[in-house]
Amino acid sequence: MSDYDFEHMRKAMVASQLRTTGVADARVLAAVGDVPRELFVPQERMPVAYADAPIAVAGGRELNGPMAMARLLSEASPRGDERALVVGAATGYAAAVMARVAKSVVAVEEDAELAAFARKALAGTGVELVEGPLHKGHEAGAPYDLILIDGAVETVPDAIIAQLADDGRLATGIVESGVTRLAVGRRAGGGFGLTVFTDAAAAILPGFAKPRTFSFERAE
Repeated sequence: MSDYDFEHMRKAMVASQLRTTGVADARVLAAVGDVPRELFVPQERMPVAYADAPIAVAGGRELNGPMAMARLLSEASPRGDERALVVGAATGYAAAVMARVAKSVVAVEEDAELAAFARKALAGTGVELVEGPLHKGHEAGAPYDLILIDGAVETVPDAIIAQLADDGRLATGIVESGVTRLAVGRRAGGGFGLTVFTDAAAAILPGFAKPRTFSFERAE
């Protein structure tokens, strides 16, 4: 892939996609500027690694777009002394970025092919990759100061909220009536609430559908 200047593409992404769309946290900007995103996508998709759009990966999944991921992290205001969880590791990109702004990072992925890819891509980053259902998070490592659900979901399971430390934050995309919005929330005692801060495209994660309600229709 020597025909592509990935370093230049990465700098351009930070300047044109992140700084201009509200990513204001200097540590997040520096982390995204340091992590080679091209190493976290399938080889045939390397030329579009820095496009502002989700990228198709294994298992019918998509890697979340860089702007959505960076905005979620920026709004969550990560600190260098915190323990973090990334739900939906996919190829490991968000976890690699998180590892540069948090003290320790656990990343959860349920697709075996994606987990194998992420394990190789994350070698040397210090990220602990675990395989398991995304909607369950990783209780064994809780509590976490910061949880990033790297994609969009219809609902945040109570099991994941319970893994937040008191005053811990959670950032995620939320799908409401077919519209995807980015949101950040904070746990305080037994309470938790999400605040939406912008509309944005984000990769949809499996296993987070809202429970369906039943309705009875009268036969004519």
